[in-house]
Amino acid sequence: MAATSDDKPAVASLSDTERELDSAALDKFAGFEDPDAGLSEEEKAKIDRKLLWKLDLRLVPWLSLLYLVSFLDRTNIGNAKIDGLSKDLGMTADQYNATLTIFFVSYSVFEPLTNILLKRLRPSIFIPSIMLAWGICMTCMGLVKNYSGLMAVRWFLGLSEAGLFPGVGYFLSCWYKRSEFGVRMAIFFSAAALAGSFGGLLAAAIAKMDGVGGKPGWAWIFILEGLVTIVIGFISFWCVYDFPDQATFLSPADRTRVLRRLAADQQSSAEHEEFKMSYFWASVKDWKTWTGAIIYMGADGSLYAFSLFVPTIINELVSYSSIRAQLLSVPPYAAAAILTISIGFIADRTRQRGICNIAVSLLGMVGFGMLLGCESPGARYAGVFLGAMGIYPAIANTISWSSNNIEGVYKRGVSLGFIIGWGNLNGIVSSNIYREKDKPRFYPGHGVVLGYLVLFLFGGSIVQYMLLRRENSKRRRGERDQWIEGLDRSQIELLGDKRPDFLYTL
Repeated sequence: MAATSDDKPAVASLSDTERELDSAALDKFAGFEDPDAGLSEEEKAKIDRKLLWKLDLRLVPWLSLLYLVSFLDRTNIGNAKIDGLSKDLGMTADQYNATLTIFFVSYSVFEPLTNILLKRLRPSIFIPSIMLAWGICMTCMGLVKNYSGLMAVRWFLGLSEAGLFPGVGYFLSCWYKRSEFGVRMAIFFSAAALAGSFGGLLAAAIAKMDGVGGKPGWAWIFILEGLVTIVIGFISFWCVYDFPDQATFLSPADRTRVLRRLAADQQSSAEHEEFKMSYFWASVKDWKTWTGAIIYMGADGSLYAFSLFVPTIINELVSYSSIRAQLLSVPPYAAAAILTISIGFIADRTRQRGICNIAVSLLGMVGFGMLLGCESPGARYAGVFLGAMGIYPAIANTISWSSNNIEGVYKRGVSLGFIIGWGNLNGIVSSNIYREKDKPRFYPGHGVVLGYLVLFLFGGSIVQYMLLRRENSKRRRGERDQWIEGLDRSQIELLGDKRPDFLYTL
């Protein structure tokens, strides 16, 4: 919003403040000599591009693989169901839904705590350790003999997986500028869509092992995928790195470059800082934590309903065989993965994450409207496509949007824990809205998902966008400059996103 003539003095003053704070941000690393001092801007840009490429190769591919495995392990129960899981364990439809529900109870309750543990234990220890734990749980799911055993293992699976998604989201935000983070988060999260696609193919293949070793095909889905997770967990001790100031794959000069470029972007999340309860309460009192939680709730509640039940939904379109239903679940996920990365790229370039959220939510609303209203199997299958394309991109984009607008080492970590934890708590709802008695049309399930998309994802994104835009206008007009009156540079830096020169990403 352009300033009026009455605003010019305040804007000029704020511009001076911005220049002073940018200089101060870089001065925080005065203990480090600028490794590129004396080089031309062109030479510095070349070094920066080379550094960014090094970070991308070392961080993004392996972490994306971990999330692919994680999402595969939490949702493959949907593939196992149509291959006879419920029948073999003698479970009712309500009991099957309860096994989905209990995962989200432990998963969401422990998520707000995990980023504090990640910071204290270091990512290179914390992430591989929880992988080993959930790999063991996954393998045990293939060995259970009854409903009670499955419930127990699903509880511990949720507990052990709780740290990965919020942890990696926070971890990556500590490496990249705000304008670079979205596409990396999108690539990371697209692994979830690929897991749905790959999971259908894998389940179709593993199901053919029915009877091997005296075990049904669904048991082998859990056992083999669990063993793969354990192997990847061990390898991760050497492939997961720590925060920028401790990363062993960077030279001292490159570590300094990373820290300096983050400081220039008004970020402090890579620094050492002792945890204080004041950071926790700063997150709790920040309205962006709760609007972010509402938006993420709309995306995540829809995501889990979709990912857990899409094989069942497709299976009921024209009563396909289980193998064919698994295979038909692949294309919608592939389309969702492509759009997720595309939206991440567009949002980084335009810095209009709210508009991107609103746009993709419209796709999801149309998709589930088609599932509710269309009669032909072809049209409803098209609705599955649009549903996937309206949900998956919004997950990564919402996390990027929240990360961009919450500054401070622990505050960002705690806020992401709350946002993601609340979103995943809605998996409890998602686990119980697609009931056996509602097939083949599943009107209650589709209706609830449509409500989530309209009220929380679409509506919440509009509200947050308007509030952020209003706050930016006030900061540009100098209406927040009094917040830093009488403060020295170090005190101003501690304000994080409350600094008057910190403009929110829309």
